[in-house]
Amino acid sequence: MRLGMVGLGKMGANMVRRLMRGHHEVVVTDLNPENVKQMAGEGAIGSSSLDDFVSKLGKPRIAWMMVPAGNPTEQTVQSLGQRMQAGDILIDGGNSYFKDDVRRSKQLRDKGIHYVDVGTSGGVWGLERGYCMMIGGPKEVVQQLDPIFKTLAPGRGTIPRTPGREKMPGTSEDGYLYCGPSGAGHFVKMVHNGIEYGIMEAYAEGMDIFYNATSKELAEEYRYDLNLADIAEVWRRGSVISSWLLDLTAMALAENPKLSEYSGFVPDSGEGRWTIQAAVDEAVPVSVLSAALFTRFRSREEHSFAEKVLSAMRQKFGGHLEPGVAAKKTA
Repeated sequence: MRLGMVGLGKMGANMVRRLMRGHHEVVVTDLNPENVKQMAGEGAIGSSSLDDFVSKLGKPRIAWMMVPAGNPTEQTVQSLGQRMQAGDILIDGGNSYFKDDVRRSKQLRDKGIHYVDVGTSGGVWGLERGYCMMIGGPKEVVQQLDPIFKTLAPGRGTIPRTPGREKMPGTSEDGYLYCGPSGAGHFVKMVHNGIEYGIMEAYAEGMDIFYNATSKELAEEYRYDLNLADIAEVWRRGSVISSWLLDLTAMALAENPKLSEYSGFVPDSGEGRWTIQAAVDEAVPVSVLSAALFTRFRSREEHSFAEKVLSAMRQKFGGHLEPGVAAKKTA
Protein backbone atom coordinates (compact mmCIF):
# COMPACT_ATOMS: atom_id res chain seq x y z
CA MET A 1 0.00 0.00 0.00
CA ARG A 2 1.00 3.63 -0.40
CA LEU A 3 0.67 5.87 2.62
CA GLY A 4 2.27 8.99 4.04
CA MET A 5 4.12 9.60 7.30
CA VAL A 6 4.04 13.04 8.91
CA GLY A 7 6.81 13.34 11.49
CA LEU A 8 10.17 11.60 11.26
CA GLY A 9 11.30 11.60 14.87
CA LYS A 10 12.56 8.57 16.80
CA MET A 11 9.43 6.49 16.21
CA GLY A 12 8.15 7.96 12.96
CA ALA A 13 11.38 7.29 11.05
CA ASN A 14 11.65 3.71 12.29
CA MET A 15 8.02 3.06 11.43
CA VAL A 16 8.75 4.21 7.89
CA ARG A 17 11.69 1.81 7.75
CA ARG A 18 9.57 -1.10 8.98
CA LEU A 19 6.82 -0.29 6.49
CA MET A 20 9.31 -0.18 3.63
CA ARG A 21 10.71 -3.53 4.73
CA GLY A 22 7.14 -4.80 4.35
CA HIS A 23 7.10 -3.48 0.76
CA HIS A 24 4.80 -0.51 1.38
CA GLU A 25 5.42 2.77 -0.43
CA VAL A 26 5.82 5.61 2.05
CA VAL A 27 5.67 9.35 1.30
CA VAL A 28 7.37 11.34 4.05
CA THR A 29 7.31 14.89 5.37
CA ASP A 30 8.84 16.60 8.40
CA LEU A 31 9.53 20.11 9.64
CA ASN A 32 13.25 19.32 9.26
CA PRO A 33 14.15 18.88 5.56
CA GLU A 34 17.24 16.88 6.57
CA ASN A 35 15.02 14.18 8.05
CA VAL A 36 13.11 13.97 4.77
CA LYS A 37 16.37 13.78 2.84
CA GLN A 38 17.62 10.99 5.11
CA MET A 39 14.52 8.86 4.63
CA ALA A 40 14.41 9.55 0.88
CA GLY A 41 17.96 8.24 0.76
CA GLU A 42 16.72 5.02 2.34
CA GLY A 43 13.94 4.53 -0.21
CA ALA A 44 11.02 6.66 0.97
CA ILE A 45 9.30 9.19 -1.29
CA GLY A 46 10.32 12.65 -0.14
CA SER A 47 8.15 15.75 -0.26
CA SER A 48 8.99 19.44 -0.09
CA SER A 49 5.78 20.73 1.52
CA LEU A 50 2.47 19.53 2.92
CA ASP A 51 0.82 20.23 -0.46
CA ASP A 52 3.50 18.17 -2.20
CA PHE A 53 3.08 15.44 0.41
CA VAL A 54 -0.68 15.15 -0.14
CA SER A 55 -0.29 15.23 -3.93
CA LYS A 56 1.97 12.17 -3.82
CA LEU A 57 -0.42 9.99 -1.82
CA GLY A 58 -2.56 7.36 -3.52
CA LYS A 59 -6.35 7.17 -3.64
CA PRO A 60 -7.78 7.06 -1.09
CA ARG A 61 -5.09 9.14 0.56
CA ILE A 62 -3.75 7.64 3.79
CA ALA A 63 -1.72 9.91 6.07
CA TRP A 64 -0.23 8.68 9.37
CA MET A 65 0.84 11.36 11.89
CA MET A 66 3.64 10.81 14.42
CA VAL A 67 3.93 14.27 15.96
CA PRO A 68 3.80 15.47 19.59
CA ALA A 69 0.37 15.53 21.22
CA GLY A 70 -1.38 18.85 21.76
CA ASN A 71 -0.94 21.86 19.48
CA PRO A 72 1.45 20.16 16.98
CA THR A 73 -1.08 17.38 16.37
CA GLU A 74 -4.01 19.82 16.30
CA GLN A 75 -2.31 22.03 13.72
CA THR A 76 -1.36 19.03 11.59
CA VAL A 77 -4.92 17.63 11.68
CA GLN A 78 -6.36 20.98 10.63
CA SER A 79 -3.78 21.47 7.87
CA LEU A 80 -4.27 18.00 6.41
CA GLY A 81 -8.04 18.27 6.82
CA GLN A 82 -7.99 21.29 4.51
CA ARG A 83 -6.06 19.36 1.87
CA MET A 84 -7.68 15.92 2.01
CA GLN A 85 -10.95 14.86 0.39
CA ALA A 86 -13.93 12.63 1.13
CA GLY A 87 -12.87 9.01 1.49
CA ASP A 88 -9.32 9.88 2.62
CA ILE A 89 -7.97 8.51 5.90
CA LEU A 90 -6.07 10.40 8.60
CA ILE A 91 -4.33 8.34 11.30
CA ASP A 92 -3.02 9.77 14.58
CA GLY A 93 -0.37 7.37 15.91
CA GLY A 94 0.85 9.69 18.66
CA ASN A 95 -0.33 10.06 22.26
CA SER A 96 -3.34 12.33 21.82
CA TYR A 97 -6.02 12.75 24.47
CA PHE A 98 -8.93 10.46 23.58
CA LYS A 99 -11.48 13.26 23.96
CA ASP A 100 -9.60 15.24 21.29
CA ASP A 101 -9.95 12.20 19.01
CA VAL A 102 -13.72 12.21 19.44
CA ARG A 103 -13.89 15.92 18.59
CA ARG A 104 -11.56 15.64 15.59
CA SER A 105 -13.31 12.61 14.16
CA LYS A 106 -16.66 14.45 14.24
CA GLN A 107 -15.11 17.49 12.58
CA LEU A 108 -13.50 15.48 9.79
CA ARG A 109 -16.56 13.27 9.33
CA ASP A 110 -18.47 16.33 8.11
CA LYS A 111 -16.02 16.45 5.19
CA GLY A 112 -16.19 12.69 4.60
CA ILE A 113 -12.63 12.19 5.91
CA HIS A 114 -12.08 9.15 8.11
CA TYR A 115 -10.12 9.58 11.36
CA VAL A 116 -8.36 6.67 13.09
CA ASP A 117 -6.57 6.89 16.44
CA VAL A 118 -3.75 4.43 17.08
CA GLY A 119 -2.08 4.19 20.47
CA THR A 120 1.41 2.99 19.56
CA SER A 121 3.85 1.35 21.96
CA GLY A 122 7.33 0.15 21.10
CA GLY A 123 9.62 3.14 21.43
CA VAL A 124 13.03 3.13 19.79
CA TRP A 125 13.04 -0.69 19.74
CA GLY A 126 9.99 -0.94 17.49
CA LEU A 127 11.92 -1.23 14.23
CA GLU A 128 13.11 -4.72 15.16
CA ARG A 129 10.54 -5.78 17.80
CA GLY A 130 7.48 -4.32 16.10
CA TYR A 131 4.86 -1.97 17.53
CA CYS A 132 1.96 -2.85 19.80
CA MET A 133 -1.06 -0.92 18.51
CA MET A 134 -4.40 -0.10 20.10
CA ILE A 135 -6.80 1.18 17.44
CA GLY A 136 -9.99 3.27 17.46
CA GLY A 137 -12.22 4.55 14.69
CA PRO A 138 -14.73 3.29 12.09
CA LYS A 139 -14.36 -0.50 12.03
CA GLU A 140 -14.65 -0.83 8.25
CA VAL A 141 -11.90 1.75 7.74
CA VAL A 142 -9.63 0.02 10.26
CA GLN A 143 -10.14 -3.26 8.39
CA GLN A 144 -9.09 -1.49 5.19
CA LEU A 145 -5.81 -0.52 6.88
CA ASP A 146 -5.07 -4.04 8.12
CA PRO A 147 -2.04 -4.63 5.84
CA ILE A 148 -0.36 -1.57 7.40
CA PHE A 149 -1.05 -2.66 10.97
CA LYS A 150 0.07 -6.20 10.22
CA THR A 151 3.42 -4.94 8.93
CA LEU A 152 4.06 -2.66 11.88
CA ALA A 153 2.96 -5.17 14.54
CA PRO A 154 5.33 -7.67 16.18
CA GLY A 155 3.42 -10.75 15.02
CA ARG A 156 3.01 -13.83 17.19
CA GLY A 157 6.72 -14.58 17.38
CA THR A 158 7.85 -17.08 20.00
CA ILE A 159 5.48 -16.01 22.79
CA PRO A 160 3.48 -19.06 23.97
CA ARG A 161 -0.26 -18.85 23.36
CA THR A 162 -2.40 -17.95 26.34
CA PRO A 163 -4.33 -21.10 27.37
CA GLY A 164 -7.91 -20.82 26.20
CA ARG A 165 -7.25 -18.45 23.28
CA GLU A 166 -7.04 -21.19 20.66
CA LYS A 167 -10.64 -20.64 19.52
CA MET A 168 -10.73 -16.88 20.04
CA PRO A 169 -10.69 -14.79 16.84
CA GLY A 170 -8.97 -11.45 16.34
CA THR A 171 -5.55 -9.88 15.95
CA SER A 172 -4.54 -9.28 19.57
CA GLU A 173 -2.07 -12.19 19.49
CA ASP A 174 -0.39 -10.49 16.53
CA GLY A 175 0.17 -7.31 18.54
CA TYR A 176 -2.62 -5.03 17.32
CA LEU A 177 -6.22 -4.65 18.39
CA TYR A 178 -9.33 -2.83 17.25
CA CYS A 179 -10.60 -1.40 20.54
CA GLY A 180 -13.75 0.43 19.44
CA PRO A 181 -15.00 3.73 17.97
CA SER A 182 -13.11 7.03 17.84
CA GLY A 183 -10.96 7.63 20.89
CA ALA A 184 -10.98 4.00 22.07
CA GLY A 185 -7.45 3.32 20.81
CA HIS A 186 -5.91 6.26 22.62
CA PHE A 187 -8.05 5.56 25.70
CA VAL A 188 -6.53 2.08 25.99
CA LYS A 189 -3.03 3.43 25.31
CA MET A 190 -3.56 6.15 27.93
CA VAL A 191 -4.26 3.59 30.65
CA HIS A 192 -1.39 1.45 29.32
CA ASN A 193 0.95 4.37 30.00
CA GLY A 194 -0.57 4.96 33.42
CA ILE A 195 0.17 1.33 34.29
CA GLU A 196 3.67 1.77 32.87
CA TYR A 197 4.26 4.60 35.35
CA GLY A 198 3.23 2.31 38.23
CA ILE A 199 5.42 -0.62 37.18
CA MET A 200 8.43 1.62 36.65
CA GLU A 201 7.93 3.27 40.03
CA ALA A 202 7.76 -0.12 41.78
CA TYR A 203 11.08 -1.23 40.28
CA ALA A 204 12.65 2.14 41.07
CA GLU A 205 11.56 2.12 44.72
CA GLY A 206 12.79 -1.44 45.19
CA MET A 207 16.18 -0.54 43.76
CA ASP A 208 16.30 2.51 46.03
CA ILE A 209 15.86 0.25 49.09
CA PHE A 210 18.81 -1.85 47.92
CA TYR A 211 20.87 1.25 47.14
CA ASN A 212 20.40 2.57 50.68
CA ALA A 213 20.93 -0.77 52.43
CA THR A 214 24.36 0.48 53.60
CA SER A 215 22.82 3.42 55.47
CA LYS A 216 24.61 4.31 58.71
CA GLU A 217 21.20 4.67 60.31
CA LEU A 218 20.92 0.87 60.18
CA ALA A 219 22.52 -1.39 62.74
CA GLU A 220 25.76 -2.67 61.27
CA GLU A 221 24.60 -6.29 61.22
CA TYR A 222 21.64 -5.25 59.04
CA ARG A 223 23.65 -3.37 56.43
CA TYR A 224 24.15 -4.96 53.02
CA ASP A 225 26.43 -3.82 50.21
CA LEU A 226 24.40 -5.19 47.32
CA ASN A 227 25.20 -5.49 43.62
CA LEU A 228 22.14 -3.94 41.99
CA ALA A 229 23.14 -4.96 38.46
CA ASP A 230 23.36 -8.60 39.54
CA ILE A 231 20.03 -8.43 41.39
CA ALA A 232 18.29 -7.01 38.33
CA GLU A 233 19.92 -9.73 36.22
CA VAL A 234 18.93 -12.64 38.46
CA TRP A 235 15.35 -11.35 38.57
CA ARG A 236 15.28 -11.66 34.78
CA ARG A 237 15.81 -15.43 35.14
CA GLY A 238 12.60 -17.14 36.18
CA SER A 239 11.34 -14.47 38.58
CA VAL A 240 7.63 -13.65 38.70
CA ILE A 241 8.49 -9.94 38.31
CA SER A 242 10.55 -10.34 35.14
CA SER A 243 9.54 -8.01 32.30
CA TRP A 244 10.93 -5.95 29.45
CA LEU A 245 11.18 -2.92 31.73
CA LEU A 246 13.29 -5.01 34.09
CA ASP A 247 15.45 -6.04 31.12
CA LEU A 248 16.09 -2.37 30.39
CA THR A 249 16.82 -1.65 34.05
CA ALA A 250 19.36 -4.47 34.10
CA MET A 251 20.95 -3.04 30.97
CA ALA A 252 21.27 0.44 32.48
CA LEU A 253 22.72 -0.88 35.76
CA ALA A 254 25.22 -3.06 33.92
CA GLU A 255 26.43 0.00 32.03
CA ASN A 256 26.73 2.15 35.17
CA PRO A 257 25.63 0.79 38.59
CA LYS A 258 25.51 4.32 40.04
CA LEU A 259 23.49 5.74 37.13
CA SER A 260 25.65 8.83 37.53
CA GLU A 261 24.72 10.15 34.07
CA TYR A 262 21.12 10.62 35.22
CA SER A 263 19.94 13.43 37.48
CA GLY A 264 16.63 11.76 38.29
CA PHE A 265 14.47 14.47 36.66
CA VAL A 266 11.47 12.48 35.35
CA PRO A 267 9.01 14.23 32.99
CA ASP A 268 5.45 13.06 32.39
CA SER A 269 3.99 13.19 28.89
CA GLY A 270 0.32 13.66 29.78
CA GLU A 271 -1.14 10.15 29.65
CA GLY A 272 -0.54 9.56 33.36
CA ARG A 273 -2.51 12.70 34.25
CA TRP A 274 -5.31 11.76 31.86
CA THR A 275 -5.47 8.26 33.33
CA ILE A 276 -5.96 9.69 36.81
CA GLN A 277 -8.62 12.07 35.49
CA ALA A 278 -10.45 9.16 33.84
CA ALA A 279 -10.31 7.28 37.15
CA VAL A 280 -11.78 10.28 38.94
CA ASP A 281 -14.56 10.53 36.34
CA GLU A 282 -15.36 6.83 36.83
CA ALA A 283 -14.88 6.91 40.64
CA VAL A 284 -12.21 4.21 40.35
CA PRO A 285 -9.49 4.17 43.08
CA VAL A 286 -5.99 4.16 41.54
CA SER A 287 -3.64 4.59 44.46
CA VAL A 288 -0.57 3.07 42.75
CA LEU A 289 -1.00 4.95 39.46
CA SER A 290 -1.61 8.31 41.17
CA ALA A 291 1.35 7.83 43.53
CA ALA A 292 3.60 7.05 40.55
CA LEU A 293 2.49 10.25 38.81
CA PHE A 294 3.03 12.36 41.93
CA THR A 295 6.52 10.89 42.35
CA ARG A 296 7.38 12.22 38.89
CA PHE A 297 6.25 15.65 40.02
CA ARG A 298 8.49 15.35 43.09
CA SER A 299 11.44 14.22 40.99
CA ARG A 300 11.72 17.69 39.53
CA GLU A 301 12.54 19.10 42.94
CA GLU A 302 14.78 16.47 44.54
CA HIS A 303 16.55 13.51 43.00
CA SER A 304 16.85 10.11 44.65
CA PHE A 305 18.31 6.93 43.19
CA ALA A 306 14.75 5.81 42.44
CA GLU A 307 14.35 8.71 40.05
CA LYS A 308 17.67 7.87 38.38
CA VAL A 309 16.36 4.34 37.76
CA LEU A 310 13.17 5.80 36.25
CA SER A 311 15.20 8.17 34.07
CA ALA A 312 17.40 5.29 32.93
CA MET A 313 14.40 3.15 31.95
CA ARG A 314 12.82 6.00 29.96
CA GLN A 315 16.06 6.56 28.07
CA LYS A 316 16.45 2.85 27.34
CA PHE A 317 12.93 2.11 26.06
CA GLY A 318 12.15 5.36 24.30
CA GLY A 319 15.41 7.26 23.87
CA HIS A 320 14.04 10.00 26.14
CA LEU A 321 16.77 12.38 27.29
CA GLU A 322 16.64 14.45 30.45
CA PRO A 323 16.16 18.16 29.68
CA GLY A 324 19.71 19.11 30.70
CA VAL A 325 21.26 16.30 28.64
CA ALA A 326 19.12 17.15 25.61
CA ALA A 327 20.17 20.80 25.83
CA LYS A 328 23.85 19.84 25.92
CA LYS A 329 23.47 17.60 22.87
CA THR A 330 21.85 20.41 20.84
CA ALA A 331 24.29 23.08 22.01
